[in-house]
Amino acid sequence: MASATLLHLDSSISPSGSASRALTARFADAWRARHGAAVRHRHHDLAADPVPPVDAAFDALGRRVERKGILPLDDIGRLAEGPDEVGEWERSRPLIEELRAADILLVGSPMYNYTVSTGLKAWIDRVTFPGVHHDPETGRPLLRETRVVVVAVRGGGYGPGTPRAHCDFQVPYLRAYFDRIGIAPENLHVVTAELTRAADIPALNALQPLAAESLAAAEAALDELAATLRPRPTTAG
Repeated sequence: MASATLLHLDSSISPSGSASRALTARFADAWRARHGAAVRHRHHDLAADPVPPVDAAFDALGRRVERKGILPLDDIGRLAEGPDEVGEWERSRPLIEELRAADILLVGSPMYNYTVSTGLKAWIDRVTFPGVHHDPETGRPLLRETRVVVVAVRGGGYGPGTPRAHCDFQVPYLRAYFDRIGIAPENLHVVTAELTRAADIPALNALQPLAAESLAAAEAALDELAATLRPRPTTAG
């Protein structure tokens, strides 16, 4: 059997005691155990080893590419002008290719200020180069069969019906983003864990039973996904 690739992103700024890191590790360990030697596990800690933010050279090259339409990656490189644009493309292309090669994308996303972390946003910006996730000849989304597991962790409560539900710009943003780059709706799995700060924030202490329920539900959902998600179907050559 061909190797399957699990691309695992953690973006919590907390190196220890992170609920999102614990949950992504739980899924990764279970999925790797299920698929054994056939798994390549690529892990990026976007806080400890951040992706450089995009800059004006990235923007200039991207605009030039957009005017040409959807291009093969080699052609994009040939359009780069000057060392700054070349450098931006050299930083971007390996991350784009890594995403395109992944069978499973596992994203640990803690909520910071109602949205995603700086580290995760930098990775998103870097891999979202114009046209790179569509086939140059057919326009077909190249990531249609990629399975995405988002672990969305929040210190407070932002679920439907809660007083701060309208402040959740984390999960809606990620859903819109993955839809934009061509992930099929049925292949996007969002698992949330709420109230993870209930034990150490006095105002949330009374909600600890709800926090425990939310964490247990997230763990169960990830266990089920690890048992049922399969690598992308291969295309006959």
